[in-house]
Amino acid sequence: MKAYLHFGGPFTDKQPCSRLTTSTEEVKVNELEWQKRGLMYTATGYGGKIPTRYMVKHEGRWKRVYCAVYSNVGTCYIESNRKPIATVDIEL
Repeated sequence: MKAYLHFGGPFTDKQPCSRLTTSTEEVKVNELEWQKRGLMYTATGYGGKIPTRYMVKHEGRWKRVYCAVYSNVGTCYIESNRKPIATVDIEL
């Protein structure tokens, strides 16, 4: 598995014309206790910061991948200081 981290763009950056850069990083599966039991984070499955079972190595540290899910689509991302810094695409 590998992850593509996309830096810049409307989800992670307040600058409308920021440069989009992409890097490839390692991925590992690290399920939380409620995920191991087959439970969902919210009753509906929707939310702005839903933890996924994936972690991505970024700048030498493992970061949890979160997903913002509204309607039929979700955007996966990692954050630093509680702010999104990159969207994530995971290739299985």
